[in-house]
Amino acid sequence: MSVKIEVIEGGIPHQKILIAGLVLAVIGLYLSYLNVLLGTQMFAFFGGLAAIAALVWGSHSIKILASYGIGTGVPSAGMIAFGSGVIAFLFATKFGVLAPIVAIILAAIIGAILGYLANEVLSMHIPVMIKSLTEMAVVGALTLMGFSAMISGSFTFSALTSTPTSVIGKLLAMFLGSPNAATTSFSLYIGGALIATVFLLGAIAIQHGFNACLGPGWKQDRMLMLTAECGFLSMIVAAVMSAALINPAAAILSFIIGLVGWYYTYMKYIELSKRDAASWLDAKPIPEVVEGH
Repeated sequence: MSVKIEVIEGGIPHQKILIAGLVLAVIGLYLSYLNVLLGTQMFAFFGGLAAIAALVWGSHSIKILASYGIGTGVPSAGMIAFGSGVIAFLFATKFGVLAPIVAIILAAIIGAILGYLANEVLSMHIPVMIKSLTEMAVVGALTLMGFSAMISGSFTFSALTSTPTSVIGKLLAMFLGSPNAATTSFSLYIGGALIATVFLLGAIAIQHGFNACLGPGWKQDRMLMLTAECGFLSMIVAAVMSAALINPAAAILSFIIGLVGWYYTYMKYIELSKRDAASWLDAKPIPEVVEGH
């Protein structure tokens, strides 16, 4: 038996957030595919924006699920979102331009199965469990695909495993003693490591918004703004990692967009935090202890 201990009053309905997050994520992914169509890498940043749109949607899905009294399950919700989403993501990358659509369908199936098992086998009996885990699996797959597209220039599997390393990647390969800095095998090692890193960047970002803002003073806009801020912070890290696989100009463009987005959302989050706080005191640094006093 589960008891819903929180409700959402006012704000944007979850269904609208779901639709907006899904549509924007898919559009962002296909805009990143312009790299393949035009033979460039300058549109890679659209993958990062797609991931952020999915993360904002996923953050609200976690809030809906956690409203049934499983507050301690917020971090694990992020992990199960990406643990199930990575399966759909890796499988879908083999389908080329159809990869985002295949990822959504497969992730939804995996998420629904996990939700059913949680309710019927583990007897959690949470009314929104199946729907929430379905959404979060899709969010996980889209986020992984978005950041991967940003890092490698495309959301296809071959982009992560066979893209020749960039100038920075070649220097790294030489430093590690690779005889041929642009070999496919070296790119394969980099691609696998980046997927693992992106997994954690997304899993932390999706759950931190609600985890940090939950409680009686919870406000929807503040939570979603914090999630966007975490997403842009992850985008900055992904932009730095992308320097190993895409040309420096594209990596710098992604970095600048991530930095500007992070600064804006961070300042807005501070503004919303001041609005919702009972009081706001600018604390001074702890004074150093002077010997003899």
